[in-house]
Amino acid sequence: MRSQSEPVRLAGSADPVATFLRAHETGTPVTLPTSGSTGRPRTVVRSTASWVRSFPHVEELTGLSPSSRVWVPGPLSSTMSLFAVVHARYVGAQLVPTAGEATHAVLTPAALDRSLEELTGVVVMVAGDGLSPALHEQATAAGAHVCHYYGAAELSFVAWGPHREALAPFPGVEVEVRDSEIWARSAYACEGYDAGTGPLRVCPDGFATVGDRGRLENGFLTVLGRPDAVTTAGVTVRVTDVEAVLRPGARGEVIVVGAPHDRLGAVLSVVLTDASDLDPVRARAREVLAGAERPRSWFHRPHLPLTEAGKVDRVRLAALAGAAGGMRRLVTEWSS
Repeated sequence: MRSQSEPVRLAGSADPVATFLRAHETGTPVTLPTSGSTGRPRTVVRSTASWVRSFPHVEELTGLSPSSRVWVPGPLSSTMSLFAVVHARYVGAQLVPTAGEATHAVLTPAALDRSLEELTGVVVMVAGDGLSPALHEQATAAGAHVCHYYGAAELSFVAWGPHREALAPFPGVEVEVRDSEIWARSAYACEGYDAGTGPLRVCPDGFATVGDRGRLENGFLTVLGRPDAVTTAGVTVRVTDVEAVLRPGARGEVIVVGAPHDRLGAVLSVVLTDASDLDPVRARAREVLAGAERPRSWFHRPHLPLTEAGKVDRVRLAALAGAAGGMRRLVTEWSS
């Protein structure tokens, strides 16, 4: 239920962490921008208490305390990083600029992979993308103490565990999988959107979803992601939005998928049914898209694989792009 108070905007604040903490003192809700592909940002409204209620559980799971030294290298525009810095200041922990000074760190899997040698003895909370068992094992072998969580800007914490294949519901969260979608009910969820539309749906029974698919078996949650979204280096990109930007002027079909990548989770790739579309579509991508939203690999396949329902088989195309087989690679703007 939406609060009657006018929310305080954290975006654009000189110190969004201090703004959040002041809002908490007065019981004022806040708005947080969340990833919106191709110029379609969303603004989530939430009570500050919806974050603060989860703090004691995180402290118990990670040992975070006023004596901790916390390294959060990600930008405060990331909900994951902002939450971590707000929590550190709330507890009274010290924020430090390097991994070498830290007792605790909050990283994406890609950042963890880059920092393995610096994290001996550090408690690392990993989120933003699925943490593989292999990377968890590498980090543990390097001396880090690694934990992982799955959540969303709208839902906050949903599940917690050592890696993506051993996630159990976070304390205080009820999780159900309905028609292959992950639904969660907790006191950590947001109140809705203040600007823009998004994937959040809420049932009368209080369960909410952002459309992520998954399986719940023997108390463990497997997250399969969203059909129209790719997470690359911890950034979620809606491929349908990218396609909408690239298609104008193309003679053939333009399909965007996430090719599997060991370190980044996925790399955005484009499959063209007409190879002559490469130059104009790439030029449009360079002009309009930036960062994680800009495709890095380009392929040609005249006939797209289809599912039994007759839709483009994006899973198959992503696998082909990752293996660079079954279609012609046109350009790669990426190095592993």
